[in-house]
Amino acid sequence: MQNKAPKKELPDKLYFKIGEVSEIVELPSYVLRFWEDEFSNINPKRTPSGQRLYRKSDIEFVLKIKHLLYEKKFTIKGAKKYLNSEYREKKRKLSIDVVDKIRSELEQIRDLLD
Repeated sequence: MQNKAPKKELPDKLYFKIGEVSEIVELPSYVLRFWEDEFSNINPKRTPSGQRLYRKSDIEFVLKIKHLLYEKKFTIKGAKKYLNSEYREKKRKLSIDVVDKIRSELEQIRDLLD
């Protein structure tokens, strides 16, 4: 199942306040706060006064969740399962790529020694 959330152009900033994120992703702030509790990947930093500061990666993840829930009609439980399996697949692919690269480098070294 190939899933690509629509790419939204984000302003060139390091951190975004919850109101800004709410406007960008077109969701109420309370939904963002709820999703923070449901999805551990949404983890904004906090100022000393407790204000949330979201990074671009947080916003991109929120947009992915929104896509899964609103457009693909996943349940929260289903979205979590999908995102976890997607993460495991990326991790597995990265491991395979690393092993392939090491194998290739070892073969090059072996060829130099022959």
